[in-house]
Amino acid sequence: MKRLILTLLALPGFIASTAFAQEYVAIEMEIDVDKPAAEVWSKVGGYCDISEWLSLPCEITAGDGALGTVRSLLGGRILEILVAETELSYGYTQPAPEDGFYDHYHGFLEARPTGANSSKLLYTLMLDVSNLEDQAAKDANVAGRRGMFEGALVAMKELAEK
Repeated sequence: MKRLILTLLALPGFIASTAFAQEYVAIEMEIDVDKPAAEVWSKVGGYCDISEWLSLPCEITAGDGALGTVRSLLGGRILEILVAETELSYGYTQPAPEDGFYDHYHGFLEARPTGANSSKLLYTLMLDVSNLEDQAAKDANVAGRRGMFEGALVAMKELAEK
């Protein structure tokens, strides 16, 4: 009985420690584009246009382009589900793996008007880096993602300004 009481008393602390173990980071990036936002979005905002500006093979494997549409990248190694959409933006998430760590990865891409003939592209990533062993590994992970997606923004700018 004493053991049961001690276990029950320890349970809230255990639940709290696991519930707050996540370490979410937001990686916010943007680039100015010398074209109207609608024109920019028409060139880079399709859900599989990622194949053009990130050089990844992309295939729609479920859905019709509306919410819930699933894109498959790199031959199915990465699946992403469309979870938000406006006229000039979309957001997506990656599903939880069947086993292993789930980083709650989300991405959001937007073309935002800044003037009659100008706009900016904004790309935000959000994920949990708590599984990485130390701050240096977390910083390297964030820097790698930032580098890859800042390169994607440059490619999108080039495509949009052609």
